[in-house]
Amino acid sequence: MPPSDKAYVPFVSVDHMMQIVHRVGLPQMLRGIAGAIEADFQRWEQFDKTPRVASHSAEGVIELMPTSDGAVYGFKYVNGHPGNTRDGLQTVTAFGLLADVGTGYPVLLSEMTLLTALRTAAMSAVAAKYLAPQGATTMAMIGNGAQAEFQSLAMQAILGITEVRLYDIDAAATAKCAANLAGTGLTVTACTSAEEAIEGAQILTTCTADKQYATILTDNMVGAGVHINAIGGDCPGKTELAAEILHRADIFVEYPEQTRIEGEIQQLPADHPVTELWQVIAGRTPGRRNDRQITLFDSVGFAIEDFSALRFLRDKARDTGLFLPLDLLADPDDPRDLYGMLMRAAPAASAA
Repeated sequence: MPPSDKAYVPFVSVDHMMQIVHRVGLPQMLRGIAGAIEADFQRWEQFDKTPRVASHSAEGVIELMPTSDGAVYGFKYVNGHPGNTRDGLQTVTAFGLLADVGTGYPVLLSEMTLLTALRTAAMSAVAAKYLAPQGATTMAMIGNGAQAEFQSLAMQAILGITEVRLYDIDAAATAKCAANLAGTGLTVTACTSAEEAIEGAQILTTCTADKQYATILTDNMVGAGVHINAIGGDCPGKTELAAEILHRADIFVEYPEQTRIEGEIQQLPADHPVTELWQVIAGRTPGRRNDRQITLFDSVGFAIEDFSALRFLRDKARDTGLFLPLDLLADPDDPRDLYGMLMRAAPAASAA
C-alpha cells in the first residue's frame, strides 16, 4: 500500500542543498539568510529560548539546538569534533527540522552541514553590519578551515569588503582558502602570522577549531576602532582571545545564558556587562558609538539563527523543487489503528 500524502516530509539532501545554492547564487543565499536572521532577531521576544543541550566528551561535543516562535518549531543536531580531520571527517556535521506547532508534524528535514556554514557566515556579517567601523574594507581571517571562505564571501556580499588577509598555523589551510577565493573579486593576502594578518584590517575574525583555552589574539594586537568576530569559542574550555581584550571591548552576544558558558566571556565574572545583539538589530540600544570603540561579537551560535536559515531554505526548496518527498510519518487510515496498518503490510504468503 503506497503512503498517503500525509506521510511525506520534504527532505533537502546535501546534493539538493548544493543545487539550491548554485541555482540561487551563493551571494544571494548569504544575503537571504542574513535577512531572515535580522527579521527573526527583530521579533526575538516571540521565541522560546534555551541554551543548547550538549553532550561533551574528550573528543568533542554533540548538541541539540531547539526553538519555536509559537507557530513553527525547529531544532538542529550538530557536532564539533576538532580531531575528525585527521581521519578525513568533517569537524562539524549537522541536520535540522522544522515542524508545525499546531499538529507536531514535521514540515522540513534538511542537511545542515552546508547550511550551518552559510548561516554562521551570514550571522557574522549581520553582526558586523551593526558593529564594524563604517566603510570597513578589510578583514583578517585567522583560522582558514571549512568556515573561512564562507566568512569572507559573506562579508563581501553583505558589507562590501574588498580585501581579506588570511592566516592559519597550517599553511596548507591558508593555501586552500586563498585558492578557493581566487576569482571572487576579493584581494587575498596569505600571511605567515596573526600579527601580519591584522595589519590594516578593520574587522578581525577568529575561527579556530582546537578545544582548548587559546590566545589567538593578544591584547597588544588589538588597536582602537576595530570590530572582532570571535566565532571559534563555542564550548566550555575553548576560547581564542586574551582576557585583557574583553575588558577593553564592548561585548555583544546572542543569548547571555549560553555565551557565559561557552563563549569568550566564560573568562569573565558572571556579572560582566554584555549587550544582546537582538536589541541592537531591533533598534533598542546602540551598537557602534564612535570610531575608537572596540566592538566584540562573542558568537557561539544560537538556535534562532538555525531556525531562520531553515525557514529561508524551506521557501527556496519549494520554489526550486529541489527536495525529496521522504516517507517519514506513519499514517494509518484510522489514527488509532497503527497495529492494523503494520499487519496489513505483511508479505503475502507464497502459494504452495
